[in-house]
Amino acid sequence: MNDADLLEVIETEQVPGAKFEVVQYKFLKGSESLYVAEKMFFARQADIHLKMIRITLEKSETQIEPGALYFMKGNLWLESSTQSLSKGLMRKFTTGETLFQSRIKGTGEIYLEPSFGHYSLFNIDNDALIVDKGAFYCASGDLDVSAKLQGNVSSALLGGEGLFQTQIQGTGVVVLVSPVPASELLMYELAPGEKLSVDGSFAFARTAGVDFRAEKSGKSLFQSVSSGEGLLQTFTGPGLVWIAPTEQVYNRLMMTGAGLPSRG
Repeated sequence: MNDADLLEVIETEQVPGAKFEVVQYKFLKGSESLYVAEKMFFARQADIHLKMIRITLEKSETQIEPGALYFMKGNLWLESSTQSLSKGLMRKFTTGETLFQSRIKGTGEIYLEPSFGHYSLFNIDNDALIVDKGAFYCASGDLDVSAKLQGNVSSALLGGEGLFQTQIQGTGVVVLVSPVPASELLMYELAPGEKLSVDGSFAFARTAGVDFRAEKSGKSLFQSVSSGEGLLQTFTGPGLVWIAPTEQVYNRLMMTGAGLPSRG
C-alpha cells in the first residue's frame, strides 16, 4: 500500500523549491488494544484524523522546531544552528520558541511528527506575521523567526498576550499549530483605522501593520465592568487578522460539564 492509499492532502502551500502539505490518514484501524480500538471508533465517528506535515524540497531548505522531525527520504541532511545566539535567547525566553532551530537541506520528502491537532499554512509575501507564542512549527528557509515586543506594554499585559509574541518575516510559507481546524479560522481585512474588537483571547494571528491594544468596552472602567465585557482585545488596521471563535467553546467543553446544556 502506497502513500496515496493511506494519506490524503487537505491543504497545500508552496514557494520555489519547497512545498508544504497537511496530510491526514484516511482511516486508522487501531492496535491490538481494545482500549485504543474504542478510542479510534469514537474518533472515526467524530471525523477526527491523524495528521502530519509533509515537506517536499527541491534543492532548497526548511526550518523546523527541534524534535518535530519524524522521518525523511532523499538526498537530505539535518543541521542545527542558533544563527544569532542573542537573538535565539530572546526568542527562547520571551516567546517560548526553541533556542536552536533545525534546518533540513537538499532534495526529498520530510514528514513531521503525527498529531490529532490542527495546522494552518500561511504564504507570506514580503510581509510579517505576528502569532501566538508557541504557534510556530516549521517554515521555508528564507523566513526570519524572531521575538516581537508589543507596541503598547500595558495593553499587552492587560490583553492577555504578554509582552512578546512570535514574528515571522519575509517571503515564504510558514506552518502554525492552530487551536482549531483551519476551516474554522475567520480572516478579517481591516482598512486603515478600522477596528476589530474581541472579547477573549482567541485572536490567532495578524499582519505586522495591525495595531493591538486592550481597550475598555465602555467609556469608563465602571461601564466596562458593569456591562460584563471588561477589556476588549482591539485590533486597528490596516492589515489582516485571523481569529478562532470556536477555541473557547472547545476549551469549555473540555471542562467537566461546562458549556453543555443542563437537563431540567
